[in-house]
Amino acid sequence: MIKAIFFSAFDTNQGPKVFHQVPADSIAPSSTSTQIPLLHFPSVSSYIIPRPEFCSRLITFCTPTHRVLSHPVCLHSSSYPRNAYTFSIALVLDVSTPFASYATVTFKLASLLRTLEEQSRFLSRDTSAPNTGKIYALCEILLEDLNNYCESMIPIDDSNTLNIKLFPTYPPPPPLYPYHVPLSTVRLDSLIDPNWDLTMLRVLPHINGINSVKQISLLADADYKLVRKAIEHLLYYGCLLLLDIFSFSAIYAPTAELATFVEDTEMQNECAKYVALPTEGNGERSKRSSIDGFQMVELSLGLKQGQNVKNFYLEHAETMDKIDVRRFITFGVIKGFLYRVHKFAIAPSQTPRRKRNHKTKVRRQERFPTAAEAGNDDPDPDLVELERFLDGTHCFDEICTELMLSEQDLLCRFKAIGDVQIICR
Repeated sequence: MIKAIFFSAFDTNQGPKVFHQVPADSIAPSSTSTQIPLLHFPSVSSYIIPRPEFCSRLITFCTPTHRVLSHPVCLHSSSYPRNAYTFSIALVLDVSTPFASYATVTFKLASLLRTLEEQSRFLSRDTSAPNTGKIYALCEILLEDLNNYCESMIPIDDSNTLNIKLFPTYPPPPPLYPYHVPLSTVRLDSLIDPNWDLTMLRVLPHINGINSVKQISLLADADYKLVRKAIEHLLYYGCLLLLDIFSFSAIYAPTAELATFVEDTEMQNECAKYVALPTEGNGERSKRSSIDGFQMVELSLGLKQGQNVKNFYLEHAETMDKIDVRRFITFGVIKGFLYRVHKFAIAPSQTPRRKRNHKTKVRRQERFPTAAEAGNDDPDPDLVELERFLDGTHCFDEICTELMLSEQDLLCRFKAIGDVQIICR
């Protein structure tokens, strides 16, 4: 939020001077004002109206409580006193406010005022009293519009109009991996524009909360790096959430947030409505099956460490027949009262493997089938490829996605190696 906007210029008699400020007395209070200014202008005037070498570039500095953004401009002409005219329009923000988008606004304001001055001496010929006239009105409208609407359109004269928009800055998106499953939080179909990037247009139909990033790249027949960039773009603007790959062999357990779910009846009803399966009746699709919030709480309490979704489903088969189990798990993960218990594979004889020496080679010979067992002198290439994932830092989702294997096939390969331990955490 902008705290103040002020226009200052170099006065041939007084030096750097504030001519217009919004709100009034916020930067250079009058002698009769009792208001405490946001900053002490004489102390920072050399940064607002600097030497010509520092003009035409963004200058930002901080006081203990505020940040000032300015873009001073120095114009040289024999028509000016001292053959030069230096001015600056500056924004004052809270010191903790992200200022990247405001820097663009400051640059655009300076560029427009420079053009107006070069065309018609719009600034230097302004004889209005302080805090009056066109320049003051420009600052006043700009402050109100940007704070309330994040955009402003101000007609200056018949041939110049100021158009400014504040684009929000978001935190960087979370790391994106091939095994992540994007789930849309908005209707992506309603956002589609024919002028969008071709990769984005090919990716959107496959974002359904089921396909992983790598599966989406294969289904869209697009390069994985381009697909990842497109999904990261949607993540940045909050159009997607990231989930884990759902499978009946996965394990989910409740978090401490489950207590909030137990007490919040609105969330329980929302969950019941989201997960209930539609039923058929009288030849027409009727309303969704009757599931209440209490049953949702019972099911959530039934999830625990060491029990996969398949066994959980069989244990609560009567209730689970009425709901979509994938949606039930997804709802819990999104709301934060369920979390995924990942499986990691570790081969004690292979970790750590930082140096390749003779002992390491002997262990590799012991780890793979012998030539008589394998029928050849070389180790199985599939097992060699799997070896790099057996240090306990790669979850099953990552391994299965990278090697394009099902979990059952992966376990078979672990049995072939023989000394692999599986850890859940």
